[in-house]
Amino acid sequence: MSPDEKPQKVSIGFSGGQTLVARVRATELARLHELLGKSGGWHELKAEDGTVSFDLTRVDYLLVDSEEHRVGF
Repeated sequence: MSPDEKPQKVSIGFSGGQTLVARVRATELARLHELLGKSGGWHELKAEDGTVSFDLTRVDYLLVDSEEHRVGF
């Protein structure tokens, strides 16, 4: 599986405190990055578990998991 095909874990934070956690492919993540701050309205994000629609104007932050796992206490 190429790096573009491997889903990444993202957390999308919304105004009001809600957070959406999903696993998305790199192409979907790049598309979301392009749209954030440029346009408002509804966006459909294709995630591993299905498609989710949300209002881009309500997004406060986007956290992308680095997937750097560490062993330790």
